[in-house]
Amino acid sequence: MKKILIAGAGGAPSEGVINSLLRSKKNEIIIGMGSEPTDLVLSNAQEKYYIPYADSPEYKEALLKLLRETKPDLVHFQNDLEIYHASMLRDEIHALGVKTYMPSHEVIDTCVHKYKTYLKCKEAGVKVPENIMINDENDLKRAFSELGDENGKIWLRASSIGGGGKGALPTSDYTFAKGWIERYNGWGDFVAAEMLTPDTVTWLSVWNEGELVVAQTRIRKGWTHGNRTVSGVTGVTKVGQTFSDPEVDRISIETVKAVSDKPHGIFGVDMAYDKNGVPNPTEINISRFFTTVLFFTEAGLNLPEIFKDIVLYNELPDLQKKINPLEDGLLWVRGMDTKPRLMTSEQLKNEVRF
Repeated sequence: MKKILIAGAGGAPSEGVINSLLRSKKNEIIIGMGSEPTDLVLSNAQEKYYIPYADSPEYKEALLKLLRETKPDLVHFQNDLEIYHASMLRDEIHALGVKTYMPSHEVIDTCVHKYKTYLKCKEAGVKVPENIMINDENDLKRAFSELGDENGKIWLRASSIGGGGKGALPTSDYTFAKGWIERYNGWGDFVAAEMLTPDTVTWLSVWNEGELVVAQTRIRKGWTHGNRTVSGVTGVTKVGQTFSDPEVDRISIETVKAVSDKPHGIFGVDMAYDKNGVPNPTEINISRFFTTVLFFTEAGLNLPEIFKDIVLYNELPDLQKKINPLEDGLLWVRGMDTKPRLMTSEQLKNEVRF
């Protein structure tokens, strides 16, 4: 029986993958590893192992030791930091007979650094909000002068590895912005961008040696605990909804091909709409599924199962539609310490009195 090792077990991004894989009819053994014991103990993985954080000096040997001991057929990582560090170890991982499903390290490096993604998109002619790298106070002043909207507001965020809207801040206050960057020690890392609307869309896709296998679009109806952050962004979707739009499909494919001439693995294109209603790519979540991937699984599209079947069995899915096979309008409603639900808007209206 084949074994699959999932990193970050117990955390929401990885548990969606683990719970999807546990539904596979091939019944692989799902092993979890993680760096937070109190998360790890809550995982539904059948075996659980502690491992140091990916940016620690102990990580490399701990990972290779765990691979030698557990002998998985496939290892998969679910956060940018670990993806980046594990990608640099891929030759040693493969030498142990363990498979990965990653694009080249160059592609991963581009995608985990948001400014590099922006430059690739700009070069390829993909419409993106203008960005300025903030190396010093002069750059910050220029950003307010050149990028500010009608209210003088710009969007700040960290370009370096990290999800969840790391360092995100919409502001029209230069002094506040300067203090914010200094609080994060962010000179040379933070990027300023033109403001987009709060409306966002995500296009999650699986590619195999340059060929698109499947893609599904989701719009976000809100962020969990978004009212507790300065930016309103937490990286944790509260309500997701299946959606389709040929323009989103076109722009997403162009964005993926802007960073890779032969896409391979998992590419999640995050976009926000500008004031003219055009979706602008803001980042690519590379080599990982988004946190609410169980949404698609519950709706009938098990992307983690598709990806492991490609890697382990060389099996491609038999789909009537390659792009957006799920019906539009399905809702995935989530909360803390409560089981998420798949439903339609009609079900929501029937169960809640307005």
